[in-house]
Amino acid sequence: MFPRLVAGVWSLRFAMARIGRRYPARLTVGIYALVITVSATLLMLPAAHADGLTTEPMDAIFTATSAVSVTGLATVDTGTHWSFFGQAVILSSIQIGGFGVLTLASLLGLLVTKRLSLTTTMLAAAETQTNRFGDLRKIILTVVFVSLGIELIIALMLLPRFLEVEDSIGHAVWFSVFYSISAFNNAGFSPTSAGLTQFASDWFVLSPIMLAVIVGGLGFPVILNIARTRWNTKRWSIHTKMTLTVTAFLLSIGFVWFLAEEWTNPETLGPMPWSEKVLSSLFLSVMPRTAGFNSIDIGALSEPSWLMTDALMFVGGGSASTAGGIKATTLAVLLLAIIAEARGDRDTVSFHRRIPTDILRLAIAVTFLSATIIAMATMLLLEITGLTLDVVLFETVSAYATVGLSTGITGGLPESGKAIIVLLMFIGRVGTMTFGAALAMRSGDRLIRLPEERVIVG
Repeated sequence: MFPRLVAGVWSLRFAMARIGRRYPARLTVGIYALVITVSATLLMLPAAHADGLTTEPMDAIFTATSAVSVTGLATVDTGTHWSFFGQAVILSSIQIGGFGVLTLASLLGLLVTKRLSLTTTMLAAAETQTNRFGDLRKIILTVVFVSLGIELIIALMLLPRFLEVEDSIGHAVWFSVFYSISAFNNAGFSPTSAGLTQFASDWFVLSPIMLAVIVGGLGFPVILNIARTRWNTKRWSIHTKMTLTVTAFLLSIGFVWFLAEEWTNPETLGPMPWSEKVLSSLFLSVMPRTAGFNSIDIGALSEPSWLMTDALMFVGGGSASTAGGIKATTLAVLLLAIIAEARGDRDTVSFHRRIPTDILRLAIAVTFLSATIIAMATMLLLEITGLTLDVVLFETVSAYATVGLSTGITGGLPESGKAIIVLLMFIGRVGTMTFGAALAMRSGDRLIRLPEERVIVG
């Protein structure tokens, strides 16, 4: 039995290596689809339902996709619909999605065979956004242990408060672990029906969750760079500096906006004392970075606040992180290119470094494709549901950016509408460029460059 299992594993490994050599992007899409399929199958089992029933296939697929893509949108209540087994499947899917399926596969290959193939190395390098192939084993192990370490720290920070409010130690431990993993991986799933609304004024609960969301949304390249340089800012990479700068800027803009816009809103911050208003506004500015938790009713926000949230969700977090969106560095590159063009500069420069032209092209492509996908999905949902533009746009941006915030329309969508949201979450997690490359019929560089001719733009 065991020799056959080993032979089967090696056959699968060689088959994946062959596919990876020819179509690495398609392999990425395939692995994510496989993990979602397995998760959805487990969620359809009666053991995953709180009442021992079978969950509808679309709800299981929706939840599995949302968990693996670390989004947080849900068509059924996570706290009441799923049993402990069902919630454990969701949490495991979040962890796998957070690690990155290819990174996790590389780790398993390292533990079993003590070595990594070149194909696996290249795929994992793409997942972790690093080109240090020689150090990849150490990097993968570091990513895993750092992730687990941060999640453990956040869980320990949450545990004392949950021990005070929960009726059993088991529930307190489970909720602490669940929220910790969900927050660090920017998933936004809550194991209870009330979610975090019952802790809207609790700094001891919301602060660790915000910390986990921000750290998880920075990206592993930033975390590893800061750790290696021991907080020596002069040795930080330009990627780290740009990510931290844009993150701080967006958090500040969001905080000021929500505090000012919602200050007198009787359904959100209006009845709160000033200290709770500050906490809720800060929480509101952090969560659109693709976390998806909410301490107040998102549906009660003003329309300008919805629009601001749309913008923050669209940008998302850092590259190679658990966050979604077009990424902070993409926004930075675009803004720097605009500034360079306005000044008449030939090069796009940041922190005394020149940004390559191919990076600018990629930033434009990612932004344009993302906006196009969201626009198409929004138009389809408007036709299908008959809902207003504001709530539909909010839902599509949240799904594509793998955020998980909602105005409350997710569960009421028709089957076709849920299918569109599932596709958006999948594309948003895999990445527009990876997904496009997976479907491309032609690969390779042009050997001949055509003559150049300028066109009129603007």
